[in-house]
Amino acid sequence: METSIILSGFGGQGALFAGQLLAYAGMDNGRFVTWIPSYGPEMRGGTAHCTVIISDEKIGAPIVANPDIAVTFNQPSFEKYDQIVTPGGLLVANSSIVSDHSMRTDIDVVYVPINDIAAEFGTSKMINMAALGAMLSQRPILPIEAIEQALKDHMPAGKSHLIEANLVVLQHGYMRGAVAANSY
Repeated sequence: METSIILSGFGGQGALFAGQLLAYAGMDNGRFVTWIPSYGPEMRGGTAHCTVIISDEKIGAPIVANPDIAVTFNQPSFEKYDQIVTPGGLLVANSSIVSDHSMRTDIDVVYVPINDIAAEFGTSKMINMAALGAMLSQRPILPIEAIEQALKDHMPAGKSHLIEANLVVLQHGYMRGAVAANSY
């Protein structure tokens, strides 16, 4: 099985690290992966997104026109990816700052206040972990334990003091994602 994921937001929101973490977790668990980052010249504050493919078989091409999953950290990303998620796919929207609702009936959409979760249980810079948790609650492409282990194994040494807080935010994102899916 192959799953394509786009994580998108403003630079500095952690979309690229979240995607990299997914790729590491997939690789560490014997899956084939690709990770392609993309960001504007502004970097922090500009647009940043990445494409991740996780597969049980070799991946033919790393380019994705219509992702199976889109995780949107901000309004512009929501507006862009709402329309191109493949039918039957998943759209995760950061309801802390995304004010619109998808009109599509052919995809699953979950609205999770990832900014609020991160601020309450960690720091505002951990929204990427809340978003990953919410995504995994809807599409367990990897067990959450695989993401937790990848975080422990691949967090840069200078940020290792943040591992436990990131794990807490990841878990709360997972729980809130499961609840949010049942509320719409």
